[in-house]
Amino acid sequence: MVTVKLYGVTYSTCTMRVWATAQEICVNLELLPIDLAKGEHQNPEYVESYHPFAVIPVLVDEDGTKIFESRAICRYLVAKYGKGSSLLPEPSNVKAYGLFEQAASIEYSAFDPHAAALVYERIVAPMRKEEPNNELTKKCINTLTTKMDGYERILCKQKYLAGDTFTLADLFHLPYGQITSVIEPQILNSKPHVKAWWDNISSRDSWKATLKFSGH
Repeated sequence: MVTVKLYGVTYSTCTMRVWATAQEICVNLELLPIDLAKGEHQNPEYVESYHPFAVIPVLVDEDGTKIFESRAICRYLVAKYGKGSSLLPEPSNVKAYGLFEQAASIEYSAFDPHAAALVYERIVAPMRKEEPNNELTKKCINTLTTKMDGYERILCKQKYLAGDTFTLADLFHLPYGQITSVIEPQILNSKPHVKAWWDNISSRDSWKATLKFSGH
């Protein structure tokens, strides 16, 4: 099994996204913990050599290649180590690739910003002794609920967001979807096809292993 290094932390949603992808394609990740509380991600050497924006995760491949941004890391891992995997269609299959990128864009624009903001207000802000923004929380819930109408329109016609095959576009939802399903379960449970899709993707062995890795 291939082993590559990953700078990150177990509880990070972005680290979990990469971990789940590696589990899908049987790539072993060696986690190199970055202590965010101590500001290790802002260490000048880390910023200069690993991540210019001073965040996590960062992958360092066996040949020294460094990749940051979790979705880019996931694409890289599958492109290099998961050849033939349905997680990432080949660009030569123009239709499948286009539908995949469309689905990936849905996650990035219609789901992630609102789910991330919701999680911040409901979980991160209280941990940091910050006053939660209740108006923003309500807006995030309403927006995600409305977005699920669009998801339902897609998923009533096909099993996954890019067609009838599980891809990275579905997997990308798992970290914030997991938290959302706990703090506001109705968002993912109120539409029958969305619920079936979520129950399906969140029960994959790769995600179960990722939850174990993250301490859930």
